Amino acid sequence: MSKRVAILTSGGDAPGMNACLRATIIACERAGYTLFGYEHGYNGLLEQEYRQLSLSSTHNLIQQGGTILHSARSKAFKTVEGAKTSADNLVALDIDTLIVIGGDGSFRGADHLSHYWPGQIIGIPGTIDNDIQGTDATIGFYTAVDTAVSSIDKVRDTADAFERIFLVEVMGREAGFLALHAAIASASDYVILPETFHNEESELNNIVQQIENRRALRASISYIIVVAENVWPGGLSALTQSLNNKGIEDIRPVTLGHVQRGGSPTSQDRILATNLGRYAVDLVGTDVTNVMVGERNQRIVEVPLTNTWKGRKPLNNYRLDTMQKVMNERF
Repeated sequence: MSKRVAILTSGGDAPGMNACLRATIIACERAGYTLFGYEHGYNGLLEQEYRQLSLSSTHNLIQQGGTILHSARSKAFKTVEGAKTSADNLVALDIDTLIVIGGDGSFRGADHLSHYWPGQIIGIPGTIDNDIQGTDATIGFYTAVDTAVSSIDKVRDTADAFERIFLVEVMGREAGFLALHAAIASASDYVILPETFHNEESELNNIVQQIENRRALRASISYIIVVAENVWPGGLSALTQSLNNKGIEDIRPVTLGHVQRGGSPTSQDRILATNLGRYAVDLVGTDVTNVMVGERNQRIVEVPLTNTWKGRKPLNNYRLDTMQKVMNERF
């Protein structure tokens, strides 16, 4: 009997989700499986809002940002009643396997559902934050870094023209992967990360000392500080005021915001999304369930869903050290 597979995208959208959908559609078609796409994440599962996906849906899909299934966050799904209703809907559609593309919140939702639905559940990591344990990168991360770097490069042009200091806030929620990689790739002068932030005073003193050292050598200079969101108490306006209070003037704050979620995915995200989507379909009908498929050292891995949010995923220590040395060596 042909397998019936359902797929949804949940939580924050990430460039490459469509590329992953394309891979699953093609893989299901080749395997003879029927594939249904639930609209609007877990809300669609609750409302039994779905459509059948076929090869006609894949034309020019790999390069499109966003997700053709749309995404959402669902409070109702988190309840026992919500999970039971969703389970009933999957049973009514005779679904054998559910594939969930999303971040840790989406995986927690999948684990929640598994207590009320006996079918196979497979997660695929899709989030620009790259904060999922068990995989080197998540779908959308590489594109978000490129988007942030492109924006910082433009900020650098105007910063140089006026010899100003710019604070650039990037996304990442509680993780500093995006901020660190964007800072290194854009040759920014300083980066503030949740993983290394200890207290405001010491951070301020480090910034002021570095700016004063640079100005002593080169007079007025431009200066770029990349700040991970939710790190500085009070946000960029508070950081600006604190630097003003220490005699550092002519500061301009810039928040990149949701522009980092959009755009055509880079080749790295397209390849990652295609590999993970294909592998998820390869698992359909096996005994493997309640796992995320990720990639470590360019090899596909299977990670229990409950392990993907245990503890904080660590930053690469060598890259942290590289950023520190680059900052220090630019005096």
